[in-house]
Amino acid sequence: MGQAMVHKDSKVRSSKTKRPYVLATVMLAMFMAAIEATIVATAMPAVVAELGDFSLYSWVFSSYLLMNAVTVLIYGKLSDLFGRKPVLTIGIIIFLIGSILCGLASTMEWLIVARFVQGFGAGAVMPIASTIVGDIYTKEERAKIQGYLSSVWGISAIMGPAIGGLLVEFVSWRFVFWINIPLGILAIIGLYLFLHEEIEKRKPQIDYIGAILLTLSVTLFMFILVEGGVRYEWVSMPIFLLGGLALFSLIGFVLYERKVEEPMMPFELWSERSILIANLTSLTTGVILIGLSTFLPTFVQGVMEEKPIVAGLTLTTMSIGWPIAAMISGRSILSIGFRTTSILGGISLICGSIIFVMLSGSDSPLFAASGSFLIGIGMGLTTTAFIVSIQSTVAWNKRGVATATNMFMRNVGSTIGAALLGGILNSRLLSYLSSHDAGEEMNLDSATTLLNNSERSSLNDESRQLLKQGLEYALHDVYWVVFSFALLSFILILFLPKKEKADI
Repeated sequence: MGQAMVHKDSKVRSSKTKRPYVLATVMLAMFMAAIEATIVATAMPAVVAELGDFSLYSWVFSSYLLMNAVTVLIYGKLSDLFGRKPVLTIGIIIFLIGSILCGLASTMEWLIVARFVQGFGAGAVMPIASTIVGDIYTKEERAKIQGYLSSVWGISAIMGPAIGGLLVEFVSWRFVFWINIPLGILAIIGLYLFLHEEIEKRKPQIDYIGAILLTLSVTLFMFILVEGGVRYEWVSMPIFLLGGLALFSLIGFVLYERKVEEPMMPFELWSERSILIANLTSLTTGVILIGLSTFLPTFVQGVMEEKPIVAGLTLTTMSIGWPIAAMISGRSILSIGFRTTSILGGISLICGSIIFVMLSGSDSPLFAASGSFLIGIGMGLTTTAFIVSIQSTVAWNKRGVATATNMFMRNVGSTIGAALLGGILNSRLLSYLSSHDAGEEMNLDSATTLLNNSERSSLNDESRQLLKQGLEYALHDVYWVVFSFALLSFILILFLPKKEKADI
């Protein structure tokens, strides 16, 4: 700890830094990313209805999550080297460029590439914003402030689906991406006006090889999960070759990270039991999160035949439950401990996923909304406890990458989840249609007709019922997988240590 980089938090909490304004700026940056999630999920049925190619539906989410997952560690490491402000600024700028390109998309392929760019920038926003809070506040303050940060999700949840639904119905889905531009510009201005850091820069040693190996591994696994059973048979040479290359890349990544001087993912952090369990649980909850946010609007619009704004509101309840639980978590961490708080969150995740397993097309959207709310409660209780615990366990020069690692695991979970659940949806829907002699005219793209009110009304009753039942059948299997990950999350939480370390 002899390096000037490893300074005490007092340098970051300097008198020049205006903490309330910095917090407001950080919340604005997080709001930009949070509202993106709620708006895009609400708008996607309209997007795929216009651009077509339903088989690429999950790739719109997977491409964004992939780049987000890989770059989050690089940004975390760079923020420990150069400070939080310049790295977060670069991330926001790239995010805004991606948002502009998304709004200009004329094909699903274009949209997917633009989402890659957007995800590349988004990797900086959440982890560095949370790390800034860890820098300028003490452990006791962090527990409460993390609750305030989570309130951003509640605000975006109320505004996002409502704005998204209105834009889709009365303007264009393209504006759900362009709405980010003024928010990002304001966040950059706030950072440079109010956040002041004293950082001694040193020559960076960026782990490019590790980033390449990880990107290759996650991309190949994602491709297998999305296309397996759809484009390629599960038991086929292409799947075996891609799987072998993905596994080889993953093993190479782990081995390389253990010997490189400045690893993208410092595995010594994982020797702390609390960090290990928090990261593994974040991986499993990432699958749950994407399973809900990606496929709930599809269920509500396609199976329940509700409008986009109703689908958005069922998703909104998750983002309302999340900040409420985060605020409760901030207080309960100090009173009953992060382990008990996390256990309560795990129970809520199980209860919410049970509701989705029971969900049917004849149910009210309110029933779906209640399950969404419980998932939000579970996420709020667990994620806040994990972040506060991790930031209190490591020193300043590790806090950026430690926070980023936890969010990386959740992003990887969401990335794999989007691919896995998207692959299950596609393969099960195809299986249902083929088993019911739907004919060649019925395929994956036929499902897009259910997501468009005008096209849905053009279907005859028999075709519409067949597609609805097929989509419900496929999504039912998706939610069984979500339930299994909720159960696994709860089991992992039980292994958290009963005593936590003092703040470093």
